[in-house]
Amino acid sequence: MNPIVLITGASGGIGRTLATQLTEQGCRVAAVGRDAGRLAEVPAALRIVADTTTPEGAALAVAACTEGLGAAPTQLAHAVGSTLVAPLHRTQDVVYRELIRVNLDSAVYMLQAWLAGLKGAAGSAVFVSSVVARIGVANHEAIAAAKGGVEALVRSAAATYAAQGVRVNAVAPGMTETPMTAGMLKLPAMREAAARQYPLGGVQAAGEVAGVMAWLLGDGAARLTGQVVPVDGGFTTVRPLVR
Repeated sequence: MNPIVLITGASGGIGRTLATQLTEQGCRVAAVGRDAGRLAEVPAALRIVADTTTPEGAALAVAACTEGLGAAPTQLAHAVGSTLVAPLHRTQDVVYRELIRVNLDSAVYMLQAWLAGLKGAAGSAVFVSSVVARIGVANHEAIAAAKGGVEALVRSAAATYAAQGVRVNAVAPGMTETPMTAGMLKLPAMREAAARQYPLGGVQAAGEVAGVMAWLLGDGAARLTGQVVPVDGGFTTVRPLVR
């Protein structure tokens, strides 16, 4: 039987693209989001309205998926997230707390709820970090801290649950064309400046990130766990050739 995949943040750019890819591959996708209207446009076998930044919302998502599709999801793709470009001395506490809630709290609660739903069975999960958690980028202190927490969560959970046959990995995208980054890329000069930072050039598409996430969930990555895969055009490891 084709796997059941629970995708959180499914109405966002990467989440929606991943839902499309996995549905086309024959997976039974349960798409989770907070906005029923936006969620209605996501290709999925089941759509669940839930706020996974709370433990209750995360548990609801897993329970609704299990009831709606007849079994607990053996795969989890957590694509809930937000970003912030601001130096720390200009970051208000309320903004910081919201950033942690959306990016880190949601990852902890969702992984906890998903593991409980597995009830000792094997499975695979993939989370979304960021290049700014892997290399210092100016004016990204708060989001780097939040995504760094996600990466630490991935490594520890991978160690804890490996004996159960559970794999936990993450991707760390660079600048990606999504609704969340639209404001940063709206002017040609901004887009060109962003593209020059990447050795492979250009701004990557959501499908390029989603494709790696789909691979990490599947059997092709059966020997990978506790890994954070940069999908960043070489940003974190290669210096661009300056002409």
